[in-house]
Amino acid sequence: MLNYIWLTMVILAVVVGGINGKIQDVTKSAIDSAGSAVTIAIGLIGVMALWLGIVKIAEDSGLMSLVAKAIAPVLKRLFPGVPAGHPAFASMTMNIAANMLGLSNAATPLGLKAMEDLEKLNPNPGIATDAMCTFLTINTAGLQLIPATVISIMASAGSREPTAIIGTTAVATFTALIVGIAAVKTLEKLPIFSVQRQRKL
Repeated sequence: MLNYIWLTMVILAVVVGGINGKIQDVTKSAIDSAGSAVTIAIGLIGVMALWLGIVKIAEDSGLMSLVAKAIAPVLKRLFPGVPAGHPAFASMTMNIAANMLGLSNAATPLGLKAMEDLEKLNPNPGIATDAMCTFLTINTAGLQLIPATVISIMASAGSREPTAIIGTTAVATFTALIVGIAAVKTLEKLPIFSVQRQRKL
């Protein structure tokens, strides 16, 4: 879907530029942006390597395990339909811990594994359960204590204080998390979203 959106934007830019007689400006901007993208990507490599190294040290030192243990009791209350000790808990816990530490590359496969584990508990395959919707909401909110990826991009772009966003990012993602959980827990109680009603419709 995103490919179609980007393609549409490119076509519109070319068409509008041609209509306004500024096709050369469009071409120049495209070339300049391509050069800037390469520059940012090269600068990003070093910063990302540094942050990923720090997070890897945190993982090997047991920090991720501590974070996982800290959020495990909360997950049990958020997912009452998931049996204690089920593999889905381990996958969800590690996914959230990885996101909190900014390790998005590691969080993605863990998130996919968590959804696969939750699907095994699904009595109606193909229809998202309350637990799946709740986990997707938590994962989308993406609570981050260390926004490593954004910090890396800002640093490679020449920001003087790339770490200045840590506090605001934590507040923003925490707020999104609370609002998201409140919304999903409220909506799951409404009859209109019940599987039985959907089958009748």
